[in-house]
Amino acid sequence: MADASLVSQRDNTSPLYLTANAAIQPGEIWQLPDGRAGFRNSSGAAASGSEVQFKTDGHVVVTKTSGIVILDGGPVYWDHSANEATYRKNNDRDFFLGTAIGDAASSDTSLTVNLNVKPEYLIDFARDPFDTAIVGTQALGGLALNRRGGGHNIVISSINEAQKVDMLSKDGFANGCPAIVEYEIEVVSDGSGTVVDVSIGVANATHASDADAIAESVFCHLDANNANINFESDDGVTEVAATDSGQDYTEGTRFYVWLDMRNDTDVRIYVNGVEVLASTTFNVTAGTGPWKLLVHVEKSASTDTYELDIDAARVRIAQQFEE
Repeated sequence: MADASLVSQRDNTSPLYLTANAAIQPGEIWQLPDGRAGFRNSSGAAASGSEVQFKTDGHVVVTKTSGIVILDGGPVYWDHSANEATYRKNNDRDFFLGTAIGDAASSDTSLTVNLNVKPEYLIDFARDPFDTAIVGTQALGGLALNRRGGGHNIVISSINEAQKVDMLSKDGFANGCPAIVEYEIEVVSDGSGTVVDVSIGVANATHASDADAIAESVFCHLDANNANINFESDDGVTEVAATDSGQDYTEGTRFYVWLDMRNDTDVRIYVNGVEVLASTTFNVTAGTGPWKLLVHVEKSASTDTYELDIDAARVRIAQQFEE
């Protein structure tokens, strides 16, 4: 099928005309000089050197990478080499395409995209304030919470003492609010020890030394230098202990975690666009909230080290619609 076909369009914008430097087929998606995505909304091909009309807005049906899920309202990228839509950009010529309209299942080979429209996040650590209370001895090159562009870098040092670094969003959202939480995580170095605990997700509070003591949470949990990616939840009534998702991380490689909280009786969890622990029920209906984004890295007294990058942490909320 063509890369894209028009479903609907807004009437307040005009098409863009550019001179093609190569032949362009009907429905082909291109990245335009201003960085936006555009597609040829025509039934005929255009020869190199001809003036070509591109559409840069509207709802378009595009081909999708099979084997991954894309959630309603989430960012969609165009995989330039594969000519398919996916959930992230890679180190290629990939570019932002728009936001997903409706959920796209793993087996789906197409999805509808709101072209060039970006998601609106309620909370975004790259933009919004958060609270932190660092426990331990801070020194140059040691224990730290660092800003790295739009992301954050957490370092646990080799000083033999209890340490903790956390990030708790100042703003939150109510329990039962349909929300999708997105994290981009990279374990830079998980050290060689066994006592560091990492909890990343949502919670109603933080803790000075032990994230497990927080009353309400849904966490991606990492144990020191064990590469298993685990998940757990607690709403003050029902607790699900940290459970291996079957997915592992690799040091120095970013992985993506989504917490789909649109149904708080059964929070769905995704790692790198693939649903995990589908048979485990993460029920958080008894929580009182509000939920806040939380990153919590801790260790008891030891010389263990750890370094973690949080490249993105954000949440979007919406009413539920029938597509």
